[in-house]
Amino acid sequence: MYPIKLKPIFKQHPWGGQTLFDIKKGQGVRVDRSKLYGESWDVSGIDGSVSVVSNGFLKGNNLQELIEVYMGDLVGESVFERFGLEFPLLLKTLTSEGCLSVQVHPDDEVAAERHDSCGKTEMWYVVSAKPESKIYLGFKDKNITREEYIEAVAKGTVADIIRPVSVKAGDAFLLKSGTVHSISEGVSLLEVQQPVDLTYRIFDWNRVDAEGNSRELHTAQAVDVIDFGITAEDCRCSYELRPNEMVEIVKCDYFTVKILQLDGVSRQDYCSLDSFVIYSCTEGSAEIVTDGGSESIKAGEVVLIPAEMGEVTISGKATLLEYSLG
Repeated sequence: MYPIKLKPIFKQHPWGGQTLFDIKKGQGVRVDRSKLYGESWDVSGIDGSVSVVSNGFLKGNNLQELIEVYMGDLVGESVFERFGLEFPLLLKTLTSEGCLSVQVHPDDEVAAERHDSCGKTEMWYVVSAKPESKIYLGFKDKNITREEYIEAVAKGTVADIIRPVSVKAGDAFLLKSGTVHSISEGVSLLEVQQPVDLTYRIFDWNRVDAEGNSRELHTAQAVDVIDFGITAEDCRCSYELRPNEMVEIVKCDYFTVKILQLDGVSRQDYCSLDSFVIYSCTEGSAEIVTDGGSESIKAGEVVLIPAEMGEVTISGKATLLEYSLG
C-alpha cells in the first residue's frame, strides 16, 4: 500500500458559502457553485458519503472497498476487530459564512437506544478566524438549571444564554457529547469526530429559507442529553508546539490528535501503533515518504497512511495535524 489521498465531499448548509472552493482548490470537486457549502467531508465511511481514493492504482475505489480488501493492513488489526468495515472516524473541514445552528450531540448510550448508532464526541482545531469571530461552548452561567434552559428555548432567547469564546488560529477544543455549541461567521476549522451524522438542533438564529420555512429543531430530544455542567474552559485543549516534533493536542476514548510544526525533516515511527494515521495540512506543503511510496500534501489536503506502514519521513515547511486511534 501507499499514502492515500481522498476526494473531499462538499455538503450544503445555510450557514455556508464559497470559501471551501478556495481551500479545496485543485482536488477535483465538482459541485453547483451557486449553492452554499459549509462542510467538506475529507475522510468518511458514512453510508451515502463514502470517501473515494484520488491517487495511485487504487484511484476510484472507495474507503469501504479498501477496508474489505486490506482489513487490518489498512486500519490496524485491533481497529478492524472492533469496527469491522466501518471506518471509525469522520474528518471534516468547516467554513462558516453564517452562524452554525446551536446544537448538541447525544452520547453512545442514548444514540444506541434512540438511533442504533454511536454518539458524537468531536474535536475542533481552528485554522483561521476573523478578529470578531467566536465559537459558542456551554452556557454563560455554569449554574444554569434545566428549567432556565427550557424557558429560554420557549422564549427564543437561547442565544442570550450560551457562552461566546473568541478564537484564533491554532486554538483547539474537545467537545464531548452533551456539550451545547455553535460557531459564528468567519471561522474555518478542522473537525474530527465519531463516525455518525447525528445532531440535535436547539436554535437556528431565527433563520428561514427562501420560502419562509425554518429548519427542524430537536428541542425535546436535546434537553435530555445536554450536560449543563460543561464550560468553555472544560473544552479547551492546551499544547505547546515543538519544531519538527509531533505534539499531542488531545487523547480521548475515540481518537488521538497531534500537531507537527514542520520546518525541515521529521521522522515518525508507527511500528508499535496498531492504527491508520491521517495527516491534514493546515498551511504550507510537505512530502510524505513511506516504504510503499511517496505523496505530496499541501494546505487543505488530507493523506491517509495505512496501518501496515511502520515508518514515515515528512519533509518541507508546513503545519500538519495527525489523527489516529492510538
